[in-house]
Amino acid sequence: MEAQVLVVDDERSIRETLKNILKEEGYRVSTAESIKTMKEKVEREYFHCVLLDLWLPDGNGLDYIAYLKEKLPGSALLVITGHGKTEHAVRAIKEGAYDFLEKPFSIDRLITTIERSLKELLRSRKGEEEDPILGNSKQMLQVKELLQKVAKTDASVLLMGESGTGKELFARRLHSLSTRSEGPFVDINCAGLPEELVEAELFGYERGAFTSATHRKLGKLELAHGGTLFLDEVSELSPRAQAKLLRVLETKEFTRLGGVQSIRSDFRLLCASNRDLREEVEKGRFREDLYHRISTFLLTLPPLRERGEDILLLAEHFLSLYLQKYHKAEKYMSEEAKRLLLSYQWKGNVRELKNLMERLAILHEGIQITEKDLRRLLGFEHEVEDIGSLLSEKELKKAKQEFEKLFIERKLREHGYDLKKTAEAIGIDLSNLYRKIKQYRIEVGV
Repeated sequence: MEAQVLVVDDERSIRETLKNILKEEGYRVSTAESIKTMKEKVEREYFHCVLLDLWLPDGNGLDYIAYLKEKLPGSALLVITGHGKTEHAVRAIKEGAYDFLEKPFSIDRLITTIERSLKELLRSRKGEEEDPILGNSKQMLQVKELLQKVAKTDASVLLMGESGTGKELFARRLHSLSTRSEGPFVDINCAGLPEELVEAELFGYERGAFTSATHRKLGKLELAHGGTLFLDEVSELSPRAQAKLLRVLETKEFTRLGGVQSIRSDFRLLCASNRDLREEVEKGRFREDLYHRISTFLLTLPPLRERGEDILLLAEHFLSLYLQKYHKAEKYMSEEAKRLLLSYQWKGNVRELKNLMERLAILHEGIQITEKDLRRLLGFEHEVEDIGSLLSEKELKKAKQEFEKLFIERKLREHGYDLKKTAEAIGIDLSNLYRKIKQYRIEVGV
């Protein structure tokens, strides 16, 4: 795969020299003369390596290391400067830079450092965790076995399962085990964007394509070249976007909005949906030809309530994780608490369990976590009494309001405080749910 390098330096001669040398080494190179230009390019493109000068006309490069690490996960960051100080080098490395090079440096050293950084980051990504997908239940072992088999192929994979079952985690695992693992993993939540923005995000746009298009922006399809494109909640795509996506999958070519140039992109497609797409096809809400294109291989993830002892494995993992994060002492769960976890329905699946363990780590005092502690945080310790007390209300209107509050609180917990999923489950608009949460002063999780 052809790695992309961004050279950020205010001296034009240095930018051009490094650009020419790195191009000869087989890299694709972009340059930026300021923090402003760097941010514009990083917002539009993924770079595998960034050469960052410290002293720039509009800021100190050290102050933007965290920004680059967030925007370019998995990339190598090399700091270069003509005014090197020990404290600068220490801070750069501490904040995530791979190395610190002081000018003047030899070209051989620069090339060697870039090559080594890319190789080491690739190895670290592959070896970060042998298998980040926790679970030893029969259902999970079967799914993981299928995942291993399909990962090395270039087949399109459709991940189906209830909300919160870990579809994105599986998609990232498929990418990390694939032959495209050196390339970018680019994701887009089709349900998280207004319909009018989905096409702009997927295909990108040229300057002037619409009123707010003040510059060219590369779309997710283009950014995924050489890697993996993950479309989450693909069932939410509009009929128009479905048609355009189908054409891209058939030809591997597209044009940016407002553009005329045909662009080719070589990517592997992974999709996810919490709806049964076969039913969506039968109801006429999803194109049948597109369904067959994206589901060469189908992986259905089991809901948490069907995974038996995996519930306890995950609970203990998340609890330990959050206790460390919030610097809390170790805690353990009583046998009664464990039985409650195993019998609970987990409508919000792993997301709901993770949310509960974080709240426990933050709020629970003491060492032992009891059944009562769980019932209180799950919100049904006094639920039966609360529902019974509604019968003592004299006014029907007041009783209906109190029940509605209890009902919404329960459904929010069941869906891991995912407001969109809760609104869909109880059959009201998201805006209506917001109003009721505000009206009844409902807490929506920690």
